[in-house]
Amino acid sequence: MDGSTAFGQRPGDAARGGTAVRRPVTTRVHVVSDVHGNARDLAHAMDGADALICLGDLVLFLDYHDHSRGIFPDLFGVENADRIVELRTARRFDEARTFGAGLWADLGADPRAAIEKAVRKQYAEMFPAFPTPTYATYGNVDIPDLWAEYAGPGTTVLDGERVEIGGRVFGFVGGGLKTPMRTPYEIADEEYAAKIEALGEVDVLCTHIPPEVPELVYDTTARRFERGSRALLDAIRRTRPRYALFGHVHQPLAPRMRIGRTECVNVGHFAASGRPWTLEW
Repeated sequence: MDGSTAFGQRPGDAARGGTAVRRPVTTRVHVVSDVHGNARDLAHAMDGADALICLGDLVLFLDYHDHSRGIFPDLFGVENADRIVELRTARRFDEARTFGAGLWADLGADPRAAIEKAVRKQYAEMFPAFPTPTYATYGNVDIPDLWAEYAGPGTTVLDGERVEIGGRVFGFVGGGLKTPMRTPYEIADEEYAAKIEALGEVDVLCTHIPPEVPELVYDTTARRFERGSRALLDAIRRTRPRYALFGHVHQPLAPRMRIGRTECVNVGHFAASGRPWTLEW
């Protein structure tokens, strides 16, 4: 870690007035998800902690609360953003795709190239905001192939991999499952299940999407069920990690619940709150 504060030690534990002030050594990790362009708060998300974990969705394609923000309104304007949100919220996905295809045709630009250019612009702002050390995995709206270009030496990117932090083993699986939204990093259920299986037993299971439990996948504002993972739920029941941490659902019916011995926690919609969730031991 950069700086003089040792891992697991709080600033202020040094000697005061010639007398060392000793406290029990603890490890504090801050966890964020669904950052969606909030670089300002991301830069301070590790304040007071030993490490930051990011569970993905750095890109802001379209803000469903403020339709003037994001890649879509930048390209097509707010009125068209209003319309696409209306269609998607009503689950009229075929109409939304037809409407979007017409907008791209009128724009006369290659969609893949235009979106990648806009995402690169956001990543150039987001990745330098990551503190050191950061452990990050992808969200469903991220483009994994670009991360290697922007992640600095203080950011460790993990997907289907494990890392030890403060004596505990953390496992990471990024991305989401196939949906009618067709966001950039959606993979087949079988591929997702294989990454979960490859982790084995961990203390803390970190994913972007939640396990497939109705209370954890239902968004009370969007008024729909998002996709959760059955394989993730099965792994939680089988391997019994201490925590399962995730995001993806911005306004969940239940932000946390216990499954056996595992505390399942939606760490929150960081783009809106600007506040990380804290894990300390």
